[in-house]
Amino acid sequence: MILVTGVTGTVGAAVVRALGPHQQVRALARRPELAPSGIEVYQGEYADHDALLRALTGVRAAFLVTNSPVEPDDERFTAAAREAGVQHLVKLSAQAVADETADDLITRRQRHNETVIRSSGLDWTLLRPRAFMSNTLSWAPSIRAHGVVRALYGMAPNSCVDPRDIAEVAARVLTEPGHEGRTYALTGPEPITPEEQTRQLGDVLGRPLRFAELTPEQALAHLTTRYPQPVARALVESAGRTAAGAKAEVSPAVAELTGRPARTFRTWAAEHAAAFG
Repeated sequence: MILVTGVTGTVGAAVVRALGPHQQVRALARRPELAPSGIEVYQGEYADHDALLRALTGVRAAFLVTNSPVEPDDERFTAAAREAGVQHLVKLSAQAVADETADDLITRRQRHNETVIRSSGLDWTLLRPRAFMSNTLSWAPSIRAHGVVRALYGMAPNSCVDPRDIAEVAARVLTEPGHEGRTYALTGPEPITPEEQTRQLGDVLGRPLRFAELTPEQALAHLTTRYPQPVARALVESAGRTAAGAKAEVSPAVAELTGRPARTFRTWAAEHAAAFG
């Protein structure tokens, strides 16, 4: 049995699909009605130890996604996993953890979480993706209404990755031997800037789009409408590292682990064109 968390989010749901119908898959979800169909779903939160134990009983391997920058969710999950006899824990982390210049709130928390996983006593594998290509879905309202993409640092390259590639790597790591104690950097096949993404989206949609660069102050104001201010500040700090070229490196891990090249942003955009109108 494999337990997948984060199934109401982008990567967790894709991991369920990538595992396919031939694997025994169970999900932990705070809102089970939003979980993918066709799998066993346990309702629960990381703070509910009894719910974690129920979900983890009989589980061999687990895929762990946590998002809180303050809650000890990784500690809670690993304690329950040890108690339930889980053998292998696959953790969704972030590539920024490997960058010594990254010191924002979110990265510090991810470093702490990786330490928790490594010291858990379980077999572990760490997946460290770059930014998700799907993050550009936040541009959709402005594209539909005005034909404009508003974002930070238009010329800053980022080797962003398709969430399906992350999921397919996770599915292999969860079901194949030999990945214990390994850390994988997951990126797309090339670095791409927001201006280039805007052009490619325009090509896919068949109409020109305009890129309007935000100042850090403007970006912070916008992000605080969606996130707590400490998280918004961390995201703006992280974007500053993108502008410095810190996120342009490409990793071969997706191709090596899946046997095919990582998907390009143009491919992702073409498959999600309807979301942009």
